[in-house]
Amino acid sequence: MDYEFRRNTLDDSFHVTLSMGHEALGRWLIDELATDHAEIDRVLENLNRVINHGGEWDRPGKVFLLQLTQEEAVVQANAMLENHDEEMPEHDFHTYEEESVSVCGPEDLLLVLEAWQDFIRRYGR
Repeated sequence: MDYEFRRNTLDDSFHVTLSMGHEALGRWLIDELATDHAEIDRVLENLNRVINHGGEWDRPGKVFLLQLTQEEAVVQANAMLENHDEEMPEHDFHTYEEESVSVCGPEDLLLVLEAWQDFIRRYGR
C-alpha cells in the first residue's frame, strides 16, 4: 500500500493520500485519529495484540468504524452500516462504497499507523 503524508504549513493541517482502494483509510486517519497521540497509541496497542495473539477488536468512531482481526483490518464509514429506505442506483453505490470502505492486512495497517505517528511527531505542533 502506497501512502503520502503532508502538512500544510499555512494552517498546520495534515493530509493523507493512500493508494486506490484505501481512500477510506486515509480519511479515517484524518477524521478519527488526526494528531491524537494517545489514541494512536491505543489503536497500535490493540492492533499489535490482535496480530500477535488473535481475537478481534472494534473501534467505533464519529465517521468510521475500524474492525480488526488477525486476517484483516476493515475501515468502513458508519453511513454504510445504516439502513436506508431508498436504495442508491447500482453505479452510484459502487463509487460511494469504494470511498467508504478500505480493507487491508493488519500488518499493512500497522506500517501505515507507525509511519503516521512518526510523521506527526516530527512535523506536528
